[in-house]
Amino acid sequence: MKQYSILRLLFAGFLLYIAWPAIPEMTTNSEVLFWGIWLAFFLLFVGGNSASLFQLVRPPSMEKQRKREH
Repeated sequence: MKQYSILRLLFAGFLLYIAWPAIPEMTTNSEVLFWGIWLAFFLLFVGGNSASLFQLVRPPSMEKQRKREH
């Protein structure tokens, strides 16, 4: 289901838009570590959803359409 992947990518982009002003203001090592981990998870999230969107991987079982049995 492509709409779920698109929706998740849009939400991730919105979160990056909200977080971006705080990233250059890092001063302590704990802030650098936090934003580094946050950006790494962001890239993993975007990569996984992009692979799902472009059908490079099988969709999760809960997103598969079930055939109706009569």
